[in-house]
Amino acid sequence: MATPFRLAGLLRLRGMQEEQAAGELAIANASLRAAERREQRTAQALAESELPERADDLSWQAAVAARAGLTGLLTEAVAARDVVDFRVRQATGDWSDARARAQMIRKLEERHQAALVAEELRLEQLVLDEAASRRGAPGADLMEDR
Repeated sequence: MATPFRLAGLLRLRGMQEEQAAGELAIANASLRAAERREQRTAQALAESELPERADDLSWQAAVAARAGLTGLLTEAVAARDVVDFRVRQATGDWSDARARAQMIRKLEERHQAALVAEELRLEQLVLDEAASRRGAPGADLMEDR
């Protein structure tokens, strides 16, 4: 009878941890894409905003304030993207670690399976050898007659 893989429960746990880390990485990557889009939109809005060539003081001040506001929003968007980028790098490391831990157990399971197959083949060969020895080797009768 084949012995069960003793670390099967640990392998399932490691697999779940790897899946969870992969999910967290996917969420972090989605957040990064959203932060990059926000940064691009804000940078585009700042690039498109122009100061009027001729305007009264109030219009000029409003345009300057709008550009200053957009500059602040862009600075905030860049900082937010940097934070999310850091989280992506962390999540990538966590996923890589979880994957490596799961791979170690998977390799042990593969070795276990290979050992089981080898044992089954060895036992089968013993049965075949025993059956052959009971019937006698082919040609054994011819050798005795000489």
